[in-house]
Amino acid sequence: MISLPYEQPEDLPQFWAETVAEAMAYPLRVSAFRVVSGYSSSHVVETFSFAGIKGQVRHGWIAYPEGARHLPGFLWVPPYGRESKLPDQYGTRTGMVSLSFNFHGEDAFHQEAYKPERGYMAEGAEERETWIFRSMFQDAVLALRILQMQIQVNEDQIGVAGMSQGGGIALWLGAWMPLVKSVVADMPFMCGMGDSVQNYAYRYPMKELSDYIEEIPIGFERVMNTISYYDTIFQAGHCSVPTHITAGTKDPSCRIPNVTAAYEALPGQKHFEILEWGHDWHPSMVMNTKRWFFQTM
Repeated sequence: MISLPYEQPEDLPQFWAETVAEAMAYPLRVSAFRVVSGYSSSHVVETFSFAGIKGQVRHGWIAYPEGARHLPGFLWVPPYGRESKLPDQYGTRTGMVSLSFNFHGEDAFHQEAYKPERGYMAEGAEERETWIFRSMFQDAVLALRILQMQIQVNEDQIGVAGMSQGGGIALWLGAWMPLVKSVVADMPFMCGMGDSVQNYAYRYPMKELSDYIEEIPIGFERVMNTISYYDTIFQAGHCSVPTHITAGTKDPSCRIPNVTAAYEALPGQKHFEILEWGHDWHPSMVMNTKRWFFQTM
């Protein structure tokens, strides 16, 4: 059982409906797709760029089997940090199309180890409208729209997947984006984040937020109000599409009680897997993601 320093806001659905409507109305500006080699032995990989919700350039990739037409597809949302998710064994699935992009304007294949000075968790956290995760979510909506347009993809079979930050945002997208038919959220981020900030924010990147709270006037109250609109537990209560969630027994970041609370809030078809694992990729995630998508889309 976890204790949160806030309740679900009454206008949470309205906030997210307006957030989605803004992203759906935003004009897509996408560069030409270009085939690149050396990134996958099983899929054709193409790079592309698009204008994010604030006009900044975002770089991404799409991976698909040779000759693919109207296959199931999914958006791969990257974990926390400024690096890109690669079209590797975790970023692709046989018989499926996947697409991912870099949230921060870096290259589609950018790799960068996390450093606190490069963190962004506190950016704009004093207000719900300005927290960076709102525009990141909207950029993910734009990426879903791009995925839906591709000839390789069946527009009626689109899922979202991710780990940590990616798993949390995948749940958010499942809650508010009608074109999403299925979700895989591995060790999802921001489940009961108020509990984490109060009781477990002794390591980065979570400590970025607790540090920020100390820097601004009435920081705790302001940041907790912002978080209440994003908490994945509350979002999960609005995610009615089939959802597969994993949690790790040794995960210090996305703790089992917090992830369990999000799982229990899900109103629709769901599956929960607890792994004897820390906060990292697990081999079972590859087949489980594919199996769940093919069973539910």
